[in-house]
Amino acid sequence: MHKFAFMIHPLDISDVTRKFPVARHLPPALVEHAVRYLPPIKTSHITGVRSPYAATEGWFVACPLTTRQMVTLPEDLVLKKLIRTGKMAEKMGAEILGLGAMTSVVGDAGITIARNLNIAVTTGNSYTVATALEATEKAAAMMDIDLTRAEVAIMGATGSIGAVCARILARCCRHLTLIARNEVKLARLAQKIKEETGLAVAVTAHSREALRRADVILTVTSAVDTVIEPEDLKPGAVVCDVARPRDVSRRVAEVRDDVLVIDGGVVQVPGEVDFHFNFGYPPGLSYACMAETMILALEGRIENFTLGRELTVEQIDTINRLAAKHGFRVAGFRSFELPVSAEQVAAIKERARQEDALAR
Repeated sequence: MHKFAFMIHPLDISDVTRKFPVARHLPPALVEHAVRYLPPIKTSHITGVRSPYAATEGWFVACPLTTRQMVTLPEDLVLKKLIRTGKMAEKMGAEILGLGAMTSVVGDAGITIARNLNIAVTTGNSYTVATALEATEKAAAMMDIDLTRAEVAIMGATGSIGAVCARILARCCRHLTLIARNEVKLARLAQKIKEETGLAVAVTAHSREALRRADVILTVTSAVDTVIEPEDLKPGAVVCDVARPRDVSRRVAEVRDDVLVIDGGVVQVPGEVDFHFNFGYPPGLSYACMAETMILALEGRIENFTLGRELTVEQIDTINRLAAKHGFRVAGFRSFELPVSAEQVAAIKERARQEDALAR
């Protein structure tokens, strides 16, 4: 049996106080300052992952830095903490390490970490892309949106996940807008897509107008704070939020009952998996990036798989094929950690239809 580890970290200081309740009585700034001096933490043992072909088990290992610290502390310091956490997983017997949330974003997206470990490393981004695209297509279909005719926007389009999503969606979408802050990278990506597919995509560094026009939005920035607010969305829009921390404000769930926001990359794991750790999902479900690490362990592909900023369509096809072989599948829709039923989707669609009728 090949074994894996998956690296997590506190998204914010509230995750730290859940783990160490005594910290609730201390000033948040003091707690966050103290966190950076903590050693890596073995969080839990993951058991029960079993496919028709193999079984695996592993561990959650935690790098004690918050999201904000990941992006504001000196990069060398952050990378040393990540490598130290990876070394702990190595000593525990893991043969492949998955990088979760911001640990897969900082630095060179896993390359330096892999060079400093004696085990394989993957960011999990290939399966994240595959599942996000599948969920987006299903959600759009349920909202009666034809992707080939819809206005589609990708927020964070120049990142590793956003760029490959853009290249794949350009094969079927006629109206595609890429949104990112770096206009030079946007222009370069647009040119690449035109060469590959012949589609002339729109690009913009100003998100508001593009978001308000879009029928379907796939958002995958590495922003620390939310970047999509209720007033940014048109009635009937579908938003697939792949980012962690989230790109879509919780206010959208509170005040917009006419848009469908789904969490990207939620996966049913085969077997009777027990994570022995509550990361917000019901039993048996995981993030796609976690699932990629398990899939590679089950398949015995003990190799660096998804690293760096350049994802390939071939990687995504490969991990999709292996996922199907071992029984992983996209779970039903979830929104802000809660399940979304077909009846709820129908109600959202009806409210959007009524608002559209009133506006005419």
